[in-house]
Amino acid sequence: MQSSKLHTRLMGSDFELIATGATEAIANRRLEQGVAEIKRIESLLTVFSDTSVTAQLNAQAGGTPLSVPAEVYQLLLRCNKISTITQGAFDITASVLKKLFNFKYDHFTWPDDNAITQAMACTGFQHIALLDHYCVQLKRAGMHIDFGAIGKGYAADRVKALWIADGATSGVVNASGDLTAWGTQPDGGPWKVGIAHPDDPQQISLWLPVNNASVATSGNYEQYVERNGIRYSHNIDPRKGWPVPYIKSVTVVSPSAELSDALATAITVMGPEVGLNLVNQLPEVYCIIIDGQNKIVQSDNIQIHAKA
Repeated sequence: MQSSKLHTRLMGSDFELIATGATEAIANRRLEQGVAEIKRIESLLTVFSDTSVTAQLNAQAGGTPLSVPAEVYQLLLRCNKISTITQGAFDITASVLKKLFNFKYDHFTWPDDNAITQAMACTGFQHIALLDHYCVQLKRAGMHIDFGAIGKGYAADRVKALWIADGATSGVVNASGDLTAWGTQPDGGPWKVGIAHPDDPQQISLWLPVNNASVATSGNYEQYVERNGIRYSHNIDPRKGWPVPYIKSVTVVSPSAELSDALATAITVMGPEVGLNLVNQLPEVYCIIIDGQNKIVQSDNIQIHAKA
């Protein structure tokens, strides 16, 4: 078995694709196929293009319903389902709030209560109406949806499905840590993913074996702000309009990159006790949480390959 590797930047993230095949030519063809599929999904979901479905829905917020492609409609259905089971901790309408708390910029200032109240009025997955004939309505003016917390996972799942349909018995799609892998490495060994130390992302705290599974990590390694001695994550609690404190990273393992991606964000918002309680009720879903004191807590039955 031959393998080919490609690093590229798509969907605002660094992607690593490892394709395998009986020959190098087949592996390379699968890489091209994978990149084309990610670009296709990006063109549908991006908020940075006026022609994307996301941009069109946002422009129509508060107005009449809009017909969307079936796959976007189905993705919205799954988003709403995850929002429901996480009691609103995952919410693709939270982008209006996130714009208030953009920790990337040196000139960040804490928004006032009035700005948060106004943003909260435009937030809430329950205001997304999924109607007949693939029609979608954002019911409140000023609403904005953003697939940033689930889109990369969806893209990874789609590439995996395409490669398997093409006969690939193993492969990896890694979108800046949102990773799906199946089969084994070309040498027969298992794929494994490292979980970064929360205070030094260059160091690995834990290794997880990945066998036909998907892993996603949500961490505040780079985007956070400290206020009154408390570190706040770039993740926003859409139910409160406030950044999430105390948790440094959440890693979720599940059968789907899309699900892992979304749940990593949701569990960060929900906190360790409620988040682990949810995970332990979901089949084939596992979780590792590193809290503000670097304490590691984990869900039932997760297999940690080795500790650094």
